This record gives sequence, C-alpha cells and structure tokens, in this order.
Amino acid sequence: MGTGSIGAFFDFDRTLIDVESPRLGIRYLWDRRLITMRYILKVMASNILYQRHLISDETMAKILISFYRGKPFAPFQEGAADYYREVLKPHLAPNIVARVREHQQKGHVLVLVSAGLRYLLNPVAEDVGFDHLLCTDLEIGPDGILTGRTTGPICTEGRKRDLAKALAVELGLDLKASSAYGNHQADIPLLELVGKAYAVEPTEELRKVACERGWPIVRFR
Repeated sequence: MGTGSIGAFFDFDRTLIDVESPRLGIRYLWDRRLITMRYILKVMASNILYQRHLISDETMAKILISFYRGKPFAPFQEGAADYYREVLKPHLAPNIVARVREHQQKGHVLVLVSAGLRYLLNPVAEDVGFDHLLCTDLEIGPDGILTGRTTGPICTEGRKRDLAKALAVELGLDLKASSAYGNHQADIPLLELVGKAYAVEPTEELRKVACERGWPIVRFR
C-alpha cells in the first residue's frame, strides 16, 4: 500500500481499461438472456444523445443503473470476481497498468476513481493494487433487493473531484505533486485538481483542453 504524500488517481473506463465497461456488461447480460431488447434499445438511443453531449454523464449512468431495479444484489456480488477475471481483466490497458506500477514503485497512494459500481470495481482495485476506490454505490433495500438508484451521487464530473479532494485532505496528500489520468471531458474537474494531469486516448473535447493546458496525451499501448 502506498504510504507517501503523493497520490495517483486513475479513471477506469477507457483509461485503465481500453473499452467502455457498460458495453462489455450489456453484451455479457444479453448472451445470458438477462436483459431485454427494450432495455438495449433504450441504452442505444441514450448513448446517441450522450455522444452528442445532449445528456450528461450522470444521466447516462442513471439509465444504465436502472437495469438493477427489483433484482437481488447477492448474485451480482457473488459473480463479480469471475466477471472481472473473464470479461474486464483482458481489457486492462498495458501502458496504463505500467503507469500504475511506476507510481506504486515510487510509493505513491493509488486511487481508482470511477462512475462505475463498487461491486464490479472491488475485484479490479484488489487485483491491480489500488489503495483506495472512489466510485458509485447501488442502493440496496432492507430485503436485499436493488432499487435501481444509488446511495449518494454518481461518482462523475465534480463528484470525482470532491471525493478525491476529501481523500487527499484525509491522507495529507500533496495534490500539486500528484497525478491523475482520465479520458473524458467529465474527468476534467479531477484532472484540474492535481499538478500532473494526463489525458488517456482522450475524447475530442478533452484533447482540446489538454492541448490548451499542456497536459500530456497517453496511449493505451
């Protein structure tokens, strides 16, 4: 575990892994007949709006999370480790994992920061070696049934920054000496928080900001 006063914050989708994890999840669920075509069409239509910046990162996340409404949480949690090993781990981006290792060797505190769900990201954080995980928590009813909502805000945009800043204060991290990696314009508040920001295979919007501010662009390989 990192014990120094410097942090390294990594986004997950299209940063630590080279794809958007919801796409993998939807394919996985469809192959097992666990989702309907109606849900897929809803996600596809929403994604078109999202790609055109007509709906926010948070709104898109809420649409995806609506899948969980009325379902028991236990099977998802029990299958998370196998899902990571079989579906997510093959998509770890070699160059970004190498960056994680570099920070790890320097004794930096490693933080995974994602809009993704805790039960899915716990195996990732454990396997790759992150010290802390800042993410989104599903709301679970007293009967163990998921409500389709989250406990607290979705960890995106300003929420990423706020959680990272709070953790930095708690751990006494020097943010000016710390690093952050992200791929999307929604990561800009997090990237602005540190002294060393890196744009990973960035969207066009993030690329423009990175060029304006002199943030290095990092490739997956």
